[in-house]
Amino acid sequence: MEHEEHLKLLVKVAAGDRQAFAKLYQETSAQLYAVSVKILVRKELAEDAVQEAFIRIWHNAGNYSQGRGTVLTWMISIVRYRALDMLRYHKVRKEDGLENVTHKTDVDISDMQVADKKQLDHCLEQLDNKQKQVIHLAYFCGLTHQEVTTHVDSPLGSTKSLIRRGIQLLKRCLGL
Repeated sequence: MEHEEHLKLLVKVAAGDRQAFAKLYQETSAQLYAVSVKILVRKELAEDAVQEAFIRIWHNAGNYSQGRGTVLTWMISIVRYRALDMLRYHKVRKEDGLENVTHKTDVDISDMQVADKKQLDHCLEQLDNKQKQVIHLAYFCGLTHQEVTTHVDSPLGSTKSLIRRGIQLLKRCLGL
């Protein structure tokens, strides 16, 4: 039911309805802020990311496609990408305490048991070089699929397929 309500509001927002936008903001801003603050840690940066994301939502509401997930999922991805952009920007400039912040999806291999590390290394060696590269970029470096695609200079669909097949092989190898 929530998705249907958000979809109705988003259609109105695409038509320029400010009241629908205000209602969509009221219903979703807390969830979007939670995503943003989890990535950025600093509340003022998280607020900026959410504000900029809502500006993008206002301007791009007509671009939403139902085949790509729910309205809320679409909105969360906009906030997430904006927060990651801000995080990268501030990390490059090493501003106020952000130099030690890591993205929550980064994998911390130091916490793994030695036997688990050896098994993972063994399984990673079973992958071809291209699969190893895209999985490393996506899961160990925290890049998005689009960023991996740009880095390896291949089509997005091919990159996603390489990652998916590589993960399937790793799961089989690890016995998951």
